Amino acid sequence: MSVFVKVLDNLTAIDTNGKDVTKKIPLPARKRANVHGTALRMVTTKTGKTQWRDVDMSEYEALTKVAVTPKKAGNVKNELENDVVDFLSKCEDVKPDHLIISPLKWKYLIRSVLRGKNVLMTGPSGCGKTLAAQSVAGVLDGRQFFYFNVGATQDPRSTLIGNTHYSKDKGTFVAEALFVKAIQTPNAIILLDELTRGHADAWNILMTVLDENQRYLRIDEMPNTPTIKVANGVTFIATANIGAEYTATRVLDRAMLDRFASVVEMEPLNKDDEAKLLTMTYPEVNRDHITAIAEIADHTRQQVKSEDPKVTTSISSRITVEMAGLLNDGFTLAETAEACIYPFFSNAGGNDSERTYMKQLVQKYLPVAGGGELPWQQGNPEDTKLPF
Repeated sequence: MSVFVKVLDNLTAIDTNGKDVTKKIPLPARKRANVHGTALRMVTTKTGKTQWRDVDMSEYEALTKVAVTPKKAGNVKNELENDVVDFLSKCEDVKPDHLIISPLKWKYLIRSVLRGKNVLMTGPSGCGKTLAAQSVAGVLDGRQFFYFNVGATQDPRSTLIGNTHYSKDKGTFVAEALFVKAIQTPNAIILLDELTRGHADAWNILMTVLDENQRYLRIDEMPNTPTIKVANGVTFIATANIGAEYTATRVLDRAMLDRFASVVEMEPLNKDDEAKLLTMTYPEVNRDHITAIAEIADHTRQQVKSEDPKVTTSISSRITVEMAGLLNDGFTLAETAEACIYPFFSNAGGNDSERTYMKQLVQKYLPVAGGGELPWQQGNPEDTKLPF
């Protein structure tokens, strides 16, 4: 029997039984699947070796109804048959351990989906927006989940509506896109990832689909321009990066923003939660190194929010997970910083550059030459304070 898994945003691999099989799958395969939005299938070659090959996510979905098994609240066979208020009272019990989000935001997100509201999830890159949406779909057993990367859509009409073809038997016909099937699936959860990177044509197509008073998609390419109604219970969750730092994004106009009744702002993790995430993801990595990564990332996030920031961008959780992965693979902390941190910070300005600042920051956490302790573990507690 073939083994199918899907890879979450933090590169955790989950099989069709909801079991964490991350350690069985090489990091390059997990990263590839995460980037391409595919599932992985285990294949045994003629030589007896194991390979993990990309397959369409629908093959994974066909074998499982739930991506994350509820832990304490029991199996929720069909949340629409339960009282919503009762389910919300225990929704914290079914939140996956690998998703770090405040109880209020998790409850609000769950409630919005149960009530069929459109949800807009905002926040900086790598803060867990997509993971949160996938986790909601995981704990609501029986709901189909569809993923569409709006930001990667080069031809919105073919992606959201379909392509026009011609054959001798049928003449001209339209092959409907997966999105058309998705909106006709009752109680489906549809993720519109990277909405602010989408093409203007994609937004125009989505306007009537997302409007709670219209909820339809018109297919102009077909004879008689049929109107496809959005099925009952369908929820759209969109993710968006908002801010001047994200120069490749488009500003959401008021009309599009009004299509979302619920807005969930995802915040970067604090250093304790960051350390918790990294420890869960790579439990064998030295705890001091985990703490160092978490504190360095937290320092950049605090700097960005300060009145006189020394850096203009922060280290995301996606980067910290990659750093922990390198440490797990035998890289030193110095090598990890060289590969994962410095490229994100400009070296313009010489000694006053952001890169120089980050090198000084990282130096505080590097082992002392000839010793095993880190500088912030030695001497007077006051020495643990950063000189910035």
